[in-house]
Amino acid sequence: MSPRNSHLYAVRDLPSWFAPRSATALTLGAVALLLAGCAAGPDFSAPGPPTSSSYTDAPLTELAASGTALVPGQAPPGQWWTVFSAPRLNETVQLALRGNRDLAAAQKNLAQAAEIAHASTAALYPEVDYNAAIGRQKLGAASLGDAGFPTFTYYSVGPSVSYVLDYTGGVHRAIEAQGAQVDYQRYQLDAAYLSLTGNVALAALHIASARAQIDRLEYLLGEDEKNLEFVQKSFAAGSVSRVDVLSAQSQLANDQTLVPPLRQELSVARHQLSVLVGRSPADWAPPDFDLKELVAPQRLPLTLPSELVHRRPDILAAEAQLHAAAASVGVATANLYPQITLSAAVDLQATSPGQLFNSSSVVGALMAGLAGPIFDHGARSDRQRAAQDAMQAALDYYEQTVLASFGQVADVLEALDHDAQMERAQQRAVEAAVASLELTRQSYEAGNVGILQVLDAQRSNEQAQLGQVRARAQRLQDAMQLLLAMGGLASQ
Repeated sequence: MSPRNSHLYAVRDLPSWFAPRSATALTLGAVALLLAGCAAGPDFSAPGPPTSSSYTDAPLTELAASGTALVPGQAPPGQWWTVFSAPRLNETVQLALRGNRDLAAAQKNLAQAAEIAHASTAALYPEVDYNAAIGRQKLGAASLGDAGFPTFTYYSVGPSVSYVLDYTGGVHRAIEAQGAQVDYQRYQLDAAYLSLTGNVALAALHIASARAQIDRLEYLLGEDEKNLEFVQKSFAAGSVSRVDVLSAQSQLANDQTLVPPLRQELSVARHQLSVLVGRSPADWAPPDFDLKELVAPQRLPLTLPSELVHRRPDILAAEAQLHAAAASVGVATANLYPQITLSAAVDLQATSPGQLFNSSSVVGALMAGLAGPIFDHGARSDRQRAAQDAMQAALDYYEQTVLASFGQVADVLEALDHDAQMERAQQRAVEAAVASLELTRQSYEAGNVGILQVLDAQRSNEQAQLGQVRARAQRLQDAMQLLLAMGGLASQ
């Protein structure tokens, strides 16, 4: 094992004869392990917490200036979406938790893994079976002499007990691996819960954002129509040219093209939300979420890196896979050694059913068996090395998952900082655009500027108004993403 990974496992110090090289070594190893009761393979120890105390070295000055405070060391609530103070969002999330099929499938997968793990514990105990038989038999003279035994019918019935002695700990390692698979499915359920609630909240936000942009565009289209009407009256009075009328008509037509894509975005978000709650879009209509009802939280939790690895379900699932891979190394190692089986049987045997339960019909047997590899072309050793490679791959995957999660949190934190800057800039742009449009219209009425200047001011106002809506929606979306990246869940 490389020094880089030595902190993950504490491997028992085994005698030099532990690695089997001959039949004698196998026998001595079996006896010694029987006496010591060791479990083959590495003992799993969860990876240590990261040493990083922050996610990014960039100062989040804009976020602090916007009035949103990050609270280091605080974890999101289990029902993380409630921080947005939107009752209709809360109701929709609960509806999805009851009806979503992916979440239901994850629950069944966990139940299946738990049943398989429970079944694997049966290997720790003796197995009791029964046998019953009826047959015809003729004893041969070559083996018993010329005794002249006739062909006869025999009857037998009785229980048998067998037990595989787990002196290498292979059975315990197999049970350990199955337990880790239960943990993996449990964290997969948590991940499904987190993904579902996140997708519901984001779909609701997309509905609210699309509706707000459509409302803003419809207002601006009304302004375009007023401009056109005003220009047409001026043209009829002979104060403007035909070019001014055509420019106003072009502005109205161009702005009308912006509405259909937003309506399509709204339809997609509504259909997505219907599917998430487990309903057909034809049978259920989501609420008409309003962007104003989603309140941006003023305090956002910021789980420390050392705690994040114990909260995020993707990291915990990767750790469970690492645990299962380590236990599988123990199983593969145990398979290198002989298997000891203890068994006992009691049979009632007779040549007629009436004599079957007489005391003279009792036949008993007590046996111990030893079976092990002599020459298998290196197959068992290959499987052991393959299990070790799988463990190293699981470790690399775990480490990459941790790094990716830290990168995701860093991205969202800086996005929130930029969102705060953008939102304030958009507010200033709206104020400037509204004032410019008003002054330009007054100048046009006074004959100081042409219609093109009015349309330019109108276009700048339109862009500023839509930009403000998008900036607010983006800030809400990134706040949701931060709560999700913090692993804000508690399976309900």
